[in-house]
Amino acid sequence: METPAFLFDGPGDGPILILAHGAGAPMDSPFMNTMARGLAARGLRVARFEFPYMQRRRETGERKPPDREAVLLQTWRAAIDAMGGAERVVVGGKSMGGRMASLIADEAGVRGLVCLGYPFHPMGRPDRLRVAHLADLRTPTLIVQGTRDGLGSREEVEGYALSPRIRVVWLPDGDHSFKPRASSGRTERQNLEEAVEAVAGFVRG
Repeated sequence: METPAFLFDGPGDGPILILAHGAGAPMDSPFMNTMARGLAARGLRVARFEFPYMQRRRETGERKPPDREAVLLQTWRAAIDAMGGAERVVVGGKSMGGRMASLIADEAGVRGLVCLGYPFHPMGRPDRLRVAHLADLRTPTLIVQGTRDGLGSREEVEGYALSPRIRVVWLPDGDHSFKPRASSGRTERQNLEEAVEAVAGFVRG
């Protein structure tokens, strides 16, 4: 497995947070840019990378589905090694990127895990849960989730058996990308700023 190319934000001596993108958008999507730059402004060293299928999309323009899970997990392992090893890093990402990180967090022995909009189930399929490994997760974990996320709303998630090592921060009226409805009285900027503050506090411990 080749070492993925990284996009860095923040001071070189800051606490390291490795972030992976979601299934459909690259590492420099508006959401990822906002999170990375906000966290960098709070002193974190944010290292973003892309899975092989997204790197190929960037090079060829061809839109193909995500790589097989084994490839995604191996890319995560390579990213952790490239950044100096598990004891130095917190891992996580948007949606699928965070879910893949959650699958190797205990095995790798990382400092912590951050999931930005965890996909507890596919859209419209609340019967197909992706939570079995979360019940026994040992890694300190922060999940930042919109209360009306279509891949895991507050009402749904509060019924799941999650490890006591997991803390969930709820963003009012947020969707899967934390965007609230105008009628809620909240703004997307407010939710993104709250997400940044929660993640920065978690990584700094």
